[in-house]
Amino acid sequence: MTPQARAQAAIDILDEVVRAARDAGAAADTIVQRYFKTRRYAGSKDRRAVRELVYAAIRRAGERPDSGRAALVGLASDRPELAAAFDGVNHGPAPIAADEQSAPAAEMPGWLADRLTGFGLADRAPLDLRVNRLKAVRADIHIEGAHPTPHAPDGLRLPEGTQVEPLPEWEAGAIEVQDEGSQLVTLACGAKAGMTVIDLCAGAGGKTLGLAAAMEDRGRIIASDTDRARLTRLTPRATRAGVTIVEPRLLDGSREAEAFADCLAAADLVVVDAPCSGTGTWRRNPEARWRLTRARIERLVALQARLLDVAAALVRPGGTLVHIVCSLLDEEGAGQVAGFLARHPDWAAEPIVLPAGRAHGPGLRLTPIDDGTDGFFVARLKAPC
Repeated sequence: MTPQARAQAAIDILDEVVRAARDAGAAADTIVQRYFKTRRYAGSKDRRAVRELVYAAIRRAGERPDSGRAALVGLASDRPELAAAFDGVNHGPAPIAADEQSAPAAEMPGWLADRLTGFGLADRAPLDLRVNRLKAVRADIHIEGAHPTPHAPDGLRLPEGTQVEPLPEWEAGAIEVQDEGSQLVTLACGAKAGMTVIDLCAGAGGKTLGLAAAMEDRGRIIASDTDRARLTRLTPRATRAGVTIVEPRLLDGSREAEAFADCLAAADLVVVDAPCSGTGTWRRNPEARWRLTRARIERLVALQARLLDVAAALVRPGGTLVHIVCSLLDEEGAGQVAGFLARHPDWAAEPIVLPAGRAHGPGLRLTPIDDGTDGFFVARLKAPC
């Protein structure tokens, strides 16, 4: 592909990403994959170059642009070589008009700028692995270019672009892809062998498998979620990781309390890795900035509060409830826990000691700018005896 054709391909993909962000469609990664699946003529260098243009344009535009062309014209204002590709030949985009509107550069949507700018959320995220203690220790893993993460004891950081699934260590279940921040908040749960643990919002099970490894695969983990497709991915992942103590449990919408009637006041630990805005992961999913609305945050905050109340009923006397969100918004983190403690005054927040992060309200917060991890808030809450 010529530079002009690459630029036009990036515009075509960006157009679809803009539409998907507006209409709650597919993620950018999925859109890029679909685009090239039907264009076999594009070689690996072409795909890599187009993908780089797409993501650079997304990261530059804090607000959702009007079109893919507006996003790429904005990027071209910083890249003369890209601007030169707008010449209308060789299947390229039309020349840029002198008065043409482009997407302005911004780290965040304007309505969130005063709350989220300065956390490093527009940067690229690293590729981190967690070494599975059930099958290996970090010193045993030798992957080209890998080095230990700064804080997590089982973390490895790989060079950008490393393909993980072809690695024999992945096939053997010795490694899992997991951001260092996610590893650390899992560590904050304090899971131990022999415990009964409920992972209330397990999803595909990334933290579930981390909990199982911390428990030495001894005890019981009930891993639940309302999303059948995501939960279905947990079983093969657990098998590959050598985990035998996980019991997947599909939930039915708002009927969590009924689904856990057999677990009331029985769990040593309940983990609520709650559905959230995902603002802490915007380095990985930059177009998510274009999807978030005030109304969505309000719905999520209400859902989180309900899940915490459901979870509280499952914790045994003296047991622990852990609230986790991959968000840097206080209403989902510190404010959410403060609200829980107001509703449950006999509960208490416990201090958390991790090799990274800083105390934030009744919990601890990790940020990309300070810790090099995704953004997280985690709090440990102790049930009355």
